[in-house]
Amino acid sequence: ASKYEVLPKDIHWHMIGHMQRNKVKYIIDKVTLIHAVDRYSLLKEIEKQAAKRDLEMPVLIQVNIAKEESKHGLEEEEVIDFIKEVSSNYKNIHIKGLMTMAPFIDDEQKIRQVFKDLKDLSLEVKKLNLSNVDMDTLSMGMSHDYKIAIEEGSTIVRVGTSIFGERNYNK
Repeated sequence: ASKYEVLPKDIHWHMIGHMQRNKVKYIIDKVTLIHAVDRYSLLKEIEKQAAKRDLEMPVLIQVNIAKEESKHGLEEEEVIDFIKEVSSNYKNIHIKGLMTMAPFIDDEQKIRQVFKDLKDLSLEVKKLNLSNVDMDTLSMGMSHDYKIAIEEGSTIVRVGTSIFGERNYNK
Protein backbone atom coordinates (compact mmCIF):
# COMPACT_ATOMS: atom_id res chain seq x y z
CA ALA A 1 0.00 0.00 0.00
CA SER A 2 2.85 2.41 0.75
CA LYS A 3 4.41 1.77 -2.69
CA TYR A 4 1.04 2.35 -4.35
CA GLU A 5 0.90 5.88 -2.93
CA VAL A 6 4.33 6.98 -4.18
CA LEU A 7 4.72 5.21 -7.53
CA PRO A 8 3.11 6.21 -10.85
CA LYS A 9 -0.64 5.65 -11.05
CA ASP A 10 -0.51 3.76 -14.37
CA ILE A 11 1.05 0.67 -12.79
CA HIS A 12 -1.07 -2.49 -12.96
CA TRP A 13 -0.56 -4.01 -9.51
CA HIS A 14 -0.96 -7.73 -8.85
CA MET A 15 -1.34 -9.24 -5.39
CA ILE A 16 1.01 -12.22 -5.40
CA GLY A 17 1.42 -14.53 -2.45
CA HIS A 18 -0.69 -15.88 0.36
CA MET A 19 -3.43 -13.39 1.17
CA GLN A 20 -4.86 -12.80 4.63
CA ARG A 21 -8.57 -11.99 4.69
CA ASN A 22 -8.08 -8.91 6.87
CA LYS A 23 -5.79 -7.36 4.21
CA VAL A 24 -8.30 -7.57 1.34
CA LYS A 25 -9.94 -4.23 2.17
CA TYR A 26 -6.59 -2.46 1.79
CA ILE A 27 -5.78 -3.78 -1.68
CA ILE A 28 -9.13 -4.44 -3.38
CA ASP A 29 -9.27 -1.10 -5.17
CA LYS A 30 -5.54 -0.98 -5.90
CA VAL A 31 -4.81 -4.26 -7.68
CA THR A 32 -5.85 -5.50 -11.10
CA LEU A 33 -5.39 -9.18 -10.25
CA ILE A 34 -5.21 -11.32 -7.11
CA HIS A 35 -3.04 -14.37 -7.83
CA ALA A 36 -3.51 -16.79 -4.99
CA VAL A 37 -7.15 -17.46 -4.13
CA ASP A 38 -7.25 -20.83 -2.43
CA ARG A 39 -10.09 -20.95 0.09
CA TYR A 40 -13.73 -19.99 0.57
CA SER A 41 -13.07 -17.63 3.47
CA LEU A 42 -10.84 -15.51 1.23
CA LEU A 43 -13.39 -15.64 -1.60
CA LYS A 44 -16.12 -14.38 0.71
CA GLU A 45 -14.01 -11.44 1.83
CA ILE A 46 -13.01 -10.52 -1.73
CA GLU A 47 -16.68 -10.69 -2.75
CA LYS A 48 -17.73 -8.52 0.19
CA GLN A 49 -15.08 -5.86 -0.39
CA ALA A 50 -15.54 -5.82 -4.19
CA ALA A 51 -19.32 -5.45 -3.78
CA LYS A 52 -18.82 -2.49 -1.40
CA ARG A 53 -16.86 -0.71 -4.14
CA ASP A 54 -18.99 -1.98 -7.03
CA LEU A 55 -15.97 -3.79 -8.53
CA GLU A 56 -15.53 -7.04 -10.40
CA MET A 57 -12.27 -8.44 -9.03
CA PRO A 58 -10.17 -10.61 -11.34
CA VAL A 59 -8.54 -13.54 -9.54
CA LEU A 60 -6.48 -16.63 -10.18
CA ILE A 61 -7.21 -19.86 -8.35
CA GLN A 62 -4.11 -21.29 -6.69
CA VAL A 63 -3.68 -25.02 -7.24
CA ASN A 64 -1.21 -27.19 -5.35
CA ILE A 65 -0.60 -29.51 -8.32
CA ALA A 66 2.61 -30.89 -6.80
CA LYS A 67 0.77 -31.77 -3.55
CA GLU A 68 3.51 -30.21 -1.44
CA GLU A 69 2.61 -29.79 2.21
CA SER A 70 4.63 -26.57 2.37
CA LYS A 71 2.58 -24.89 -0.37
CA HIS A 72 -0.85 -23.29 -0.32
CA GLY A 73 -3.52 -24.01 -2.88
CA LEU A 74 -6.43 -26.25 -3.67
CA GLU A 75 -5.88 -29.88 -4.44
CA GLU A 76 -6.37 -30.59 -8.12
CA GLU A 77 -9.47 -32.67 -7.36
CA GLU A 78 -11.15 -29.71 -5.59
CA VAL A 79 -10.68 -27.11 -8.31
CA ILE A 80 -13.65 -27.73 -10.59
CA ASP A 81 -16.22 -27.72 -7.77
CA PHE A 82 -14.58 -24.62 -6.27
CA ILE A 83 -14.73 -22.78 -9.59
CA LYS A 84 -18.34 -23.82 -10.19
CA GLU A 85 -19.22 -22.41 -6.78
CA VAL A 86 -17.55 -19.10 -7.60
CA SER A 87 -19.24 -18.91 -10.98
CA SER A 88 -22.66 -19.51 -9.46
CA ASN A 89 -22.47 -17.49 -6.25
CA TYR A 90 -19.79 -14.79 -6.39
CA LYS A 91 -20.91 -12.10 -8.83
CA ASN A 92 -18.11 -9.64 -8.01
CA ILE A 93 -15.33 -12.16 -8.67
CA HIS A 94 -14.08 -13.00 -12.16
CA ILE A 95 -11.80 -16.02 -12.46
CA LYS A 96 -9.16 -15.29 -15.08
CA GLY A 97 -7.23 -18.53 -14.72
CA LEU A 98 -5.06 -20.69 -12.51
CA MET A 99 -1.81 -20.29 -10.61
CA THR A 100 0.71 -22.78 -9.21
CA MET A 101 4.27 -23.13 -7.98
CA ALA A 102 6.42 -26.07 -9.00
CA PRO A 103 8.67 -27.78 -6.46
CA PHE A 104 12.07 -26.17 -6.02
CA ILE A 105 13.99 -29.16 -7.41
CA ASP A 106 16.48 -29.91 -10.19
CA ASP A 107 14.33 -32.53 -11.93
CA GLU A 108 13.11 -30.66 -15.00
CA GLN A 109 10.73 -33.46 -16.01
CA LYS A 110 8.89 -33.26 -12.69
CA ILE A 111 8.72 -29.48 -12.96
CA ARG A 112 7.44 -29.74 -16.53
CA GLN A 113 4.77 -32.23 -15.45
CA VAL A 114 3.46 -29.82 -12.79
CA PHE A 115 3.08 -27.08 -15.39
CA LYS A 116 1.55 -29.45 -17.94
CA ASP A 117 -0.96 -30.70 -15.37
CA LEU A 118 -2.05 -27.14 -14.56
CA LYS A 119 -2.44 -26.35 -18.27
CA ASP A 120 -4.52 -29.51 -18.76
CA LEU A 121 -6.70 -28.57 -15.78
CA SER A 122 -7.26 -25.09 -17.21
CA LEU A 123 -8.40 -26.62 -20.52
CA GLU A 124 -10.79 -28.91 -18.63
CA VAL A 125 -12.29 -25.91 -16.79
CA LYS A 126 -12.50 -23.88 -20.01
CA LYS A 127 -14.65 -26.61 -21.61
CA LEU A 128 -17.27 -26.06 -18.88
CA ASN A 129 -17.97 -22.59 -20.32
CA LEU A 130 -18.91 -21.10 -16.93
CA SER A 131 -19.96 -17.50 -16.44
CA ASN A 132 -17.32 -15.24 -14.85
CA VAL A 133 -14.63 -17.81 -15.74
CA ASP A 134 -12.16 -17.27 -18.60
CA MET A 135 -9.09 -19.51 -18.16
CA ASP A 136 -6.96 -17.19 -20.29
CA THR A 137 -4.25 -16.77 -17.65
CA LEU A 138 -1.77 -19.31 -16.31
CA SER A 139 0.54 -17.90 -13.66
CA MET A 140 3.30 -20.43 -13.28
CA GLY A 141 7.05 -20.25 -13.30
CA MET A 142 9.50 -18.37 -11.13
CA SER A 143 13.09 -17.27 -11.56
CA HIS A 144 14.46 -20.83 -11.47
CA ASP A 145 11.91 -22.51 -13.79
CA TYR A 146 10.23 -19.83 -15.90
CA LYS A 147 11.59 -21.13 -19.21
CA ILE A 148 9.91 -24.51 -18.68
CA ALA A 149 6.72 -22.75 -17.57
CA ILE A 150 6.61 -20.67 -20.75
CA GLU A 151 7.15 -23.78 -22.86
CA GLU A 152 4.15 -25.35 -21.09
CA GLY A 153 1.83 -22.38 -21.62
CA SER A 154 2.46 -19.88 -18.83
CA THR A 155 1.14 -16.38 -19.53
CA ILE A 156 2.56 -14.83 -16.35
CA VAL A 157 5.90 -15.66 -14.75
CA ARG A 158 7.00 -14.37 -11.37
CA VAL A 159 10.68 -13.50 -11.66
CA GLY A 160 11.25 -10.97 -8.90
CA THR A 161 14.39 -12.68 -7.60
CA SER A 162 16.00 -12.52 -11.05
CA ILE A 163 15.18 -8.82 -11.29
CA PHE A 164 15.66 -7.61 -7.71
CA GLY A 165 17.84 -10.30 -6.17
CA GLU A 166 17.19 -12.26 -2.99
CA ARG A 167 15.14 -10.31 -0.48
CA ASN A 168 15.04 -10.45 3.29
CA TYR A 169 11.38 -10.52 4.34
CA ASN A 170 12.23 -10.43 8.05
CA LYS A 171 13.08 -6.72 8.10
